[in-house]
Amino acid sequence: MPFQVYDTTLRDGAQQEGMNLSVADKLAIAPLLDELGVGFIEGGWPGAVPKDTEFFKRAAKELDLRNAELAAFGSTRKAGTRAVDDPQVRALVDSEAPVVALVAKHDLRHAERALRTTGVENIAMIADTVAFLVREGRRVVVDAEHFFDGYRFDPAYSRAAVLAGFEAGADVVALCDTNGGMVPTWVSQIVHEIRDAVGPDAVLGIHAHNDSGCAVANTLAAVEAGCSHVQGTVNGYGERTGNADLLSVVANLELKYGLQALKVTGGLPGGLPELTRIAHAISAITNISPFARSPYVGASAFAHKAGIHASAIRVDPDLYQHTDPSAVGNDMRMLISDMAGRASIELKGRELGFDLSDRPDVLGRVTDRVKDAEANGYTYEAADASFELLLLEEIDGRRPQYFRVESWRAIVERSGGRGTPATAEATVKLHAGGERVVSTGEGNGPVNALDHALRQALLRVYPELATFELIDFKVRILDSMHGTDAVTRVLIEMTDGQRSWSTVGVGPNLLEASWEALTDSAIWGLRSCGVTPR
Repeated sequence: MPFQVYDTTLRDGAQQEGMNLSVADKLAIAPLLDELGVGFIEGGWPGAVPKDTEFFKRAAKELDLRNAELAAFGSTRKAGTRAVDDPQVRALVDSEAPVVALVAKHDLRHAERALRTTGVENIAMIADTVAFLVREGRRVVVDAEHFFDGYRFDPAYSRAAVLAGFEAGADVVALCDTNGGMVPTWVSQIVHEIRDAVGPDAVLGIHAHNDSGCAVANTLAAVEAGCSHVQGTVNGYGERTGNADLLSVVANLELKYGLQALKVTGGLPGGLPELTRIAHAISAITNISPFARSPYVGASAFAHKAGIHASAIRVDPDLYQHTDPSAVGNDMRMLISDMAGRASIELKGRELGFDLSDRPDVLGRVTDRVKDAEANGYTYEAADASFELLLLEEIDGRRPQYFRVESWRAIVERSGGRGTPATAEATVKLHAGGERVVSTGEGNGPVNALDHALRQALLRVYPELATFELIDFKVRILDSMHGTDAVTRVLIEMTDGQRSWSTVGVGPNLLEASWEALTDSAIWGLRSCGVTPR
């Protein structure tokens, strides 16, 4: 049977602590999910959540989905009523979504204690609601809430609830590990038993939460046991510890199991090669920074640090990689640190566009400089731009000379008592474009003032700096036992709107470390834009 991928980022994922998706956010994320090639996009709960009602109304006019169908989420009718009379059920029909995901209790304890009804009435609620929605022309996915916990408590009841959904006309019954406490062997055994009960043609699904850290593994175990419908969220979003990360799930299904999980309309971009780009694009909309160590799509997923790894990778990248990173739109990266040997330096140089294979003298000097610098507090694994400038020094004998600094200073002043804001001012004296330039800048703190003063001093000679923007600033105290006298490391990230780069500075205080990182960032940025020193 065809494989089905069901995304619930816009509904279940949006329950994550700190996440608040607007209707506009949902309308921006849905086309990305469609481009990826998921079969279903669950948009929310119309009738219960006002902005979800609005989403479905706008989606019908504004979204042009090529691969996915919209699904509306809702619950079974209330106990003691009829589905046809339940306004929440009617709202699912009114949403005009072609698919309805119907959450239904499949644990007898939940039916009795949470819904305060009988087990018999709960099963009647499932059958009545599914049958009504099918008569209204909707395809129904039953979300079998608390199924696995319920099955371990009373297998006969949970099995009867699943059968009731199928007998009433549901297309899919998705077995839910709602509390996220299952492990793969339990999931596998239970799915095998349910598969035997419902027969070979019924479409079983899996909806796993990650509270035991097993959501992806449980999803794969369910697929091996007979599920052909998988649910999850992009980047594993969701309440508590999140849902199964749908990106890891589909990558494993396609690359490890050889299944066609994603569907992409012929001739259109999308599918697995767009996995990393789409993951990061959705992160930008949710305003939640991508997790660097996410499998497949994280910035560190194919990053190699230890020298022994680099030696092997130079011979064959597959020796230390479980798959080709380009298959999921990611890249291999070499990290430069005090663990780096000559092979790491050579590979990193190649990544940056320098062939050092016939320059053993340069390799030796760079390796020694990196080890000495890291012993003094520098770190280059997160500061590629600073490492490239170091490499240029050893290749060319000096770094690009865009300007020469004569002096700089920063002053912080506060007049008045506590609560009165302080003011910061910095003065930079440098030589650029054949002139001596003196510039003063003000800012929100001394580092910000130094940044403004440096830019003002250079802008007339190098107008390209106007596009540079500092987007991240990290400070690390390296020897906290020294208190305010401690050595400080600063990492900054800059962008010109097209690319971003990171530099590092180390000094006996925050200002000296920041100044080094700022000047390195300006130099690297100008060089990367093809600007000639003036």
